[in-house]
Amino acid sequence: MAEGRVVRTVVAVSDRTLSGRQLAVLLTPPEQGRFGYRELARAVRETLLDGRVALRMRLPAERELAGVLGVSRTTVTAAYDLLRESGYAHSRQGAGTWTTLPEGQTPIGPAAIHGDGESVIDLALAAPEAPTGVLTEALAVASAELPRYATSQGYHPYGLPELRVALADRYTARGLPTRPEQILVTTGAQQALALALALLGGPGDRVLAENPSYTNALDAMRGHRMRITPVPVTEAGWDSGLIDAALRQTAPRLAYLIPDFHNPTGRLMPDEQRREIARAARATGTWLLVDETLADIALDVPAPRPFAASAGPGTGEQIISVGSLSKSCWGGLRVGWVRASSRVVTELARVRITHDLAGSVLDQLLAVALIDRIDPLLPGRAAELRRRREALVSALARHLPEWHWTLPPGGLCLWIDLGRPIASQLAARALRHGVRVEGGARFGVDPGTHEHRLRIPYALPGEVYEPAAERLAAALEGAPARIADPGLPDWVA
Repeated sequence: MAEGRVVRTVVAVSDRTLSGRQLAVLLTPPEQGRFGYRELARAVRETLLDGRVALRMRLPAERELAGVLGVSRTTVTAAYDLLRESGYAHSRQGAGTWTTLPEGQTPIGPAAIHGDGESVIDLALAAPEAPTGVLTEALAVASAELPRYATSQGYHPYGLPELRVALADRYTARGLPTRPEQILVTTGAQQALALALALLGGPGDRVLAENPSYTNALDAMRGHRMRITPVPVTEAGWDSGLIDAALRQTAPRLAYLIPDFHNPTGRLMPDEQRREIARAARATGTWLLVDETLADIALDVPAPRPFAASAGPGTGEQIISVGSLSKSCWGGLRVGWVRASSRVVTELARVRITHDLAGSVLDQLLAVALIDRIDPLLPGRAAELRRRREALVSALARHLPEWHWTLPPGGLCLWIDLGRPIASQLAARALRHGVRVEGGARFGVDPGTHEHRLRIPYALPGEVYEPAAERLAAALEGAPARIADPGLPDWVA
């Protein structure tokens, strides 16, 4: 999705004017399929806030946009009026209507995710810092190895051979026999996911996804114009019967699952459910795209085996596993991978080189050195994350005793029940109090769902959570029982 949006935004920026057709492509249509003026105003605002439309862009003429969308000119006029009243547009006599932001509001996105520095506590990113000592040691090893590769051109579209071997050996050690040719190294797990969606899916194809789910994965599916069939993940976990029924009724092209310490709920899928889902997917010809980026973050239980190892005989060919070092080592490394059949890996590599010829050799050498050290590293990481989880839980219990959650056995987040549908407004208020946090709606398949939830990671140092909880409690004070979506832009990990 990101790539398509960048292309369209660049086209728009080049002449500072959006055509009706350009804007229509960017708008997310309402569930009822036809825009009312409020839905149209909200959709235009969302394109502005998430960066698909730039600031100071001229919006299409009212008559032109009405014709493209198949609505009355009155609807577009009322939507533009609402945008002007709320501060997201302004008009100049004879010069049209232009995008802007309300006074005092600045965009929040990849360029400004940390707010104004230390004054904002960022609870939106579920990723710990690097293990400094191990990283320094691994970097020294990688740097010593680098001269051996400097005499070559440095392109390895499938990934550095040593890293493919190391990853294959790690899968084998975890109970899933794997050959190096079954591994494709990618620039993070998000690229691995994007490649799989590009290979297996297309506009109009059905994809089954958990609800809630990892927001960047959902956005990637929407960017490919796929139709998402949601299946719930609750406090009790997954319902195999519902998943089986959804597979049989909709026969999706693929299903995206996070069985290991699910993001955002933290649930761990039992082995028997993995086998049941794998059998049901095989019966409907559905590919399983399994996100295992959190598999190493086991805090209270043994680390799970790879999904494909639990799936049973005859099902592995339809399973594509995705992983990375972002959660177990460091997000700044940007090394991920796909584990699949060698045929699928070859097809994915062909897709990959149209976007990205190869990853950094130095980063991959560093990944090899880290994988050599990962088993001694993980117990200490888990112990520290348990301390941070306890610090978060204790702080929330002191300052926000009315909130509830189920303690996850692993992963990096609490999925908090606020008891009332105020998450979006609370997130907006919290930012003004110096805390950035993500409301549950950001993780929902359908707009407006999970409005009673917050996702709060425990990836930061423990001393952060006492002031964070104090600020959240201050933001919550006086919040109404239910409010409108404040329309904040989103960027999470």
